[in-house]
Amino acid sequence: MEFNEVLNRRYSCRAFASRGVEQGIVDRILEAGRIAPTAVNKQPVHIWALSDPDTLEAVKGVTRSNYGAPLILVVGCRPADAWVRRYDGKNGAEVDAAIVATYLMLAAENEGLSTLWVGSFDPSLLRNLLPDAEGYELVAMINVGYPSPDSKPSAMHGERKPLGELVTRVD
Repeated sequence: MEFNEVLNRRYSCRAFASRGVEQGIVDRILEAGRIAPTAVNKQPVHIWALSDPDTLEAVKGVTRSNYGAPLILVVGCRPADAWVRRYDGKNGAEVDAAIVATYLMLAAENEGLSTLWVGSFDPSLLRNLLPDAEGYELVAMINVGYPSPDSKPSAMHGERKPLGELVTRVD
């Protein structure tokens, strides 16, 4: 698929089909996350791929944003392993995790899947479901799956500020 088509087609899906995601597709999506850029290539990020039905059921206690996705990708970062900007001490871990999560979502869209970035979740409850999550800041849950036939973008999806309000050109 052409990249701009991927960008324009993607929306926050809130209704997933019960159909599972094929392992080859999952592997390609995860590879996109693996090769995503991080500051100074420190890669302070980890991805947990949740597809076990019992785990997916347990996730319902972590967030209200459950829409039947057969795959949830949790993205976390370890600030202790991240690049830190020397001028002001800004830690890049969360930015790195956001870049990885975005790559995951765009790769899923390229595969014909839909996604929803979930930021509203209880990180302490989620951490209890994830092996080896100690020391990680949990940044995002990405619901991934085939959209249900009645899935559609929210009414606000197409509302965008004009480019002139977002960009200041300094020539």
